[in-house]
Amino acid sequence: QVQLVESGGGLVQPGGSLRLSCTVSGSILSIDPMGWYREGTDKGREWVAYFNSEGKTHYLDSVEGRFTISKDNAKNTAYLQMNSLKPEDTAVYTCWALVRGTHYSGQGTQVTVSS
Repeated sequence: QVQLVESGGGLVQPGGSLRLSCTVSGSILSIDPMGWYREGTDKGREWVAYFNSEGKTHYLDSVEGRFTISKDNAKNTAYLQMNSLKPEDTAVYTCWALVRGTHYSGQGTQVTVSS
């Protein structure tokens, strides 16, 4: 069984930074696609950043250059470094992974950008 546990959300002022972490337990390969999506008020799901099965990174256009996804395979942990945060980044951020054809998600963490 694969489980994803997230941490790192919170309240930050515009222009500030946060780092989200996603620790994976269970059997997951370093090549399994994984990343984050977000869901905000009046917004649908947006695929914020992820690694594809070749290990390449992809970013939502609106976060390109501000967010960085990385992972430490030895720790089974992925990170989403979010800089220059804007109020429109406010959302619930959820970590996900695709393992042997099955989609798994974390519990989600709230990120609020407000002065």
